[in-house]
Amino acid sequence: MTEKMAALRRIALEAGQAFTPAAPIDRQALFAGRKEQLRKVVDTVAQRGQHAIIFGERGVGKTSLSNVLEDSLHAPGGEIFTAHVNCDSGDDYSSLWTKVFEAIELHTEVRSVGFQGDTSRRVTTLADGLPQLITSNHVRKVLTTLSESVLLIIIMDEFDRIQNPAARSMFADTIKMLSDHAVPATIVIVGVADTVDELLFEHQSIERALVQVHMPRMSVDELEEIITKGLTKLGMKIEPGARARISLLSRGLPHYTHALSLHGVRAAVDEGQLTIKTSHVEAAIRKALEEAQQSTKSAYHKAVMSQRKDNLYSQVLLACALAATDEMGYFAPADLRKPMSRVMGKPYEIANFIQHLNGFCKEERGNILQRAGAPRRYRYRFRNPLMQPFVTMQGFANGLLDRSLLEESS
Repeated sequence: MTEKMAALRRIALEAGQAFTPAAPIDRQALFAGRKEQLRKVVDTVAQRGQHAIIFGERGVGKTSLSNVLEDSLHAPGGEIFTAHVNCDSGDDYSSLWTKVFEAIELHTEVRSVGFQGDTSRRVTTLADGLPQLITSNHVRKVLTTLSESVLLIIIMDEFDRIQNPAARSMFADTIKMLSDHAVPATIVIVGVADTVDELLFEHQSIERALVQVHMPRMSVDELEEIITKGLTKLGMKIEPGARARISLLSRGLPHYTHALSLHGVRAAVDEGQLTIKTSHVEAAIRKALEEAQQSTKSAYHKAVMSQRKDNLYSQVLLACALAATDEMGYFAPADLRKPMSRVMGKPYEIANFIQHLNGFCKEERGNILQRAGAPRRYRYRFRNPLMQPFVTMQGFANGLLDRSLLEESS
């Protein structure tokens, strides 16, 4: 076997470890960008009485940031413990903290009876000695005791899934109590922007204790860093044009950067190449569209289908995907003028597509867009942020989108 063939075989095996579209990053070596946000969370952990909330659109990499947090910390005593739990819609206050305490294992040596004096290791969790109904006072006492010996960080991911209002209220009260008592443990909440609004609306007293860390969509440079880190690990290269196309199509969401890079690697390897070219990215686009979730494909089809062959639903939805947005992903109808005109090759005004825009917010088209604000001042965004890159890639695959228009919208 030649050296190149051996390298290609190794790359084929390791590509799924370097690029992980189906899972958050959990290794510092492959984590890219987000230096400012990571530094802000690390600074929060270092300050007693401070806690953090990481928020942003779905798919921007909030969980990946929380996953690499421990690798970025330094404890004076050298011991760091991170309890990372996922919240569910059925969680109440007790069940949520039970998850946390079950994640914290205690190891004790047990000496057997007899002359031999053999010992064995017994593993228990902090949840073993707690009552079924956990109160905020229980939480305070346990965290105070445990944080005397370790740097303790508790990460509660997908906090926005909690539907129980009482649980949210009690949780906010707990953060305030931990802050007031300067308990040396840090709670990191991960959720969408609504999580911040709901926690602070009725509990403004916790605002000083809760550091808000906004995760915007990733910049082109940050997305290209993902590509570079992954390919460096694999011993591969990429042409500048191919790298730019992947980062632009991703629309700031790392999921599609990982997906397109992974499929681009495999397309290059299949041709015996160690450099990803534009043709490999085009193959990656087709593969990514083919392997997208069936729910995503169905939602797109429902949004654009029409019995009229001259309908504009595909074009208007593509213009929505290319429109300039605010930090929460919203755009105004006026923001569609330029991309719609470029897609169609002639000037288009709001009156030409406003009905389509409002139609995307209705059940008959799957509510693919979400509308906020008042009449004449409505703003829109994709209900599922990951749909935006999918629509962009569909436009590219269907010939409605060229590279120049893609670059204009970046």
